[in-house]
This record gives sequence, structure tokens and C-alpha cells, in this order.
Amino acid sequence: MAPHFLSARQAADTLGVTPATLYAYTSRGQLRSEPMPDRPRERRYHREDVERLRERKETRRDPAKAAARGLRWGGPVLDSGLTLIHDGTVHYRGQNAIALAETATLEDAAALLWDVGDGERRTLFRQRAVLATRQLARLRWSAKDPLTMVQAALPIAAAADLAAYDLRPPAVRQAGARILRLLANIVAPGHDRDAMHLALQRAWAPRRTGVADVIRTALVLCADHELNVSAFTARCAASAGASPYDVVAAALAAFKGFKHGGTSEHVLTLLDEIDTPRAARASVGRRLRRGEHAPGFGHPLYPAGDPRATALLRLAEASGNTVEWRRIRALQTAAADLLGDQPNLDFGLAAVTRTYRLPRQAPILLFALGRTVGWIAHAMEEYASGALIRPRARYTGPLPAPASSSAASPT
Repeated sequence: MAPHFLSARQAADTLGVTPATLYAYTSRGQLRSEPMPDRPRERRYHREDVERLRERKETRRDPAKAAARGLRWGGPVLDSGLTLIHDGTVHYRGQNAIALAETATLEDAAALLWDVGDGERRTLFRQRAVLATRQLARLRWSAKDPLTMVQAALPIAAAADLAAYDLRPPAVRQAGARILRLLANIVAPGHDRDAMHLALQRAWAPRRTGVADVIRTALVLCADHELNVSAFTARCAASAGASPYDVVAAALAAFKGFKHGGTSEHVLTLLDEIDTPRAARASVGRRLRRGEHAPGFGHPLYPAGDPRATALLRLAEASGNTVEWRRIRALQTAAADLLGDQPNLDFGLAAVTRTYRLPRQAPILLFALGRTVGWIAHAMEEYASGALIRPRARYTGPLPAPASSSAASPT
């Protein structure tokens, strides 16, 4: 049975109820069911519905336990008006992000997520980075890795920006625009006056202007994705009153972990190993034998497939690079057959990188540059709330010794 469906018995066992109760949940509209393709007299249930209902039941029985699980792919733990992931797609402030990415620039996505007015938009993204060319040149000399250069530049730029700690919404938007210009100047030196996608295209593929649209789409699709680990890190830093520069630096530190932004590099490595469908199956099979998961496939929020990956794979197929596309399709087919999983954003970023011959670091840079917009938007929400994020820990260490009952009493 497909991973995003459960049989009636599996659904009942997950919920800890009898089949009769399961059918009652279905009749009340709390669960969706449909006939099994090969056994039409039997029903299958959407795993997402079953898990959501189980979480609601657990919340009623043990609120503390549910709150703890909320930090690990559980229920919502913070209010946000930025991104909605629902019914297999993603929306930025109510607008379908997949449709938006067909025409919008990263700056358009920033204007939407930062709630920029039309008048403010005309001047916001014309700002220059606060670091001088000479300072940036020194950074490039000392750190050849662009992402490391970004991490090094952010605190230096914060110290140079006298308005960095003005946390009123218009000032944060202006700081955000300066941060985007700074990042563009690091990753695509000499092109920081251009829109981000044009700067990257001129740095990475100067003779192929058509690549600009591919980069633009990828940046917009990366702009935000609800409360992932880097966004939560950004919100924690912002809740403490950190400047936008330090918020982005904190989020970037979490982002660089191999379980988050670093996954696309593993996808590229996997693609390096294969050149035929048989080789793709063998490579995925080897990972399964080692107890590993094939990177770039599956996403808990998209059991039927990540729509961001679908959009990027459509662009990869349209590249005309048939050699790389066959390799990508072979890996996609092998993962679907052996794992039952569909590609996610990391796979899509790796696919456009290979088919359009972008630099090896393009996936993680596209992801980080695009997601900077989201980190700043999350920071703005936290600044506005004025609350400090401070969850409690459930202590699991040794208990202190009880106080002695034989202590001498005063005479």
C-alpha cells in the first residue's frame, strides 16, 4: 500500500479504536477513505488524516506530551500569517507560491512576505550593502566558499549598519533589502545592483540569459516554508531582540546542517554514481542495505509529492539536456519503485543544477538566498509580538537527593 495510505486495520490500530469507531469517524467527515485500487470492496484511509486525528486525541489526553511532540513534526507551536501548507500545495500570504514562481522575482516574494507597500517598494531594493568593496574583497580572499563568506560578512555588516537595531517594520524591511544586496554582492560580485536572479545568472551562466528564469523560479520557491528548523531558529533569535543581520546568521547556521540545506549536495553525489536505470536502482538499494535513506525524496508535509519539486523538474526536463535528464529520471523512478517516495525540493534544486550546468554549490546557495526572505519575514512577526520564545524542558536526568529529615532543629 502506498506510504500515504493506511488499510482499515492499520488506521484503527494507529488510533487505538475498533473498526466500528473508525467507520464512525469516517461518516462524521473526520477521516477520508476510498476503495483500494486492487480490492474495491476494501477501503483505504489517508495517513495524514489518521495522524492528525491521533494527535488531537493525544492532545486531549496529555497536553504536555503533545506540546513536546509539537517540536518534532507535531502540531503548530506558533502563530504565523506567512506560509500555509495545505492540501498538497504551499501559499505565501494566501497566494499560491507555485503559480507565483512562474512570473515573480525574489524581490516580489519579499515584498509580499514583508508586507511592503507600493510606494515603499519603488526605493526599497535600490539600497546598497553597507560593506565597502574593499572589505568584501578581503572576505573573498580569506574564504573562497560563498556561504562561509556570507556567514563571516553578516556580523561585520551588522556592526557597520547603524540602523541595524531599529526593529520597527519599515526599518527591518530596509535592513532586509540591504542584507539581500550584501548577499548578492558576495555570491555574484559586480552584479549587486541587479535583481537577485539576474545577478546569479550573470555570474553563473553569463552567455545563457534563459537560465535567469530558472534561477528566478527556484529562488521564489525557496522563499519560505512555514516553521522549519532554520525559520524557528530565526524566530528564537528575533524574539530575543537580535538584529535582522544576526537573525539571518543564526538561521543560516541551522540551515547549513546536512539534514536541512545540505541535502542537495547529497543528491548531486547520488546522481554522480548513476548513468543507467539499473545503476540507479543499485545505488538506492545499497543505501537501503546500509540503513540509509535516499536523499531528495519524501516529505512529511507532502505525502503525494512536493509541488515545488514538480515545478523544478518540469524546468529540468525543458532544458534540452537529455543526458542529465535521463539520469535524473532514472533516479526518480528507482526511488518511487523501491521507496514509494516522490522527489522533494532538494531533488528539484539538484535537477536544475545538473540540467542547466550551474555551479556545484548552486542548490545550497539558491536555497539560502531565497530563504533569507522568509527568515526576515519570520523575524518581523516576532518583533511585532514582543514575546520571548521560551519553551520548558521535561527533565530526564537524575533526581536530587531528598532533603535530610534528621537535620538538627534549633533549640
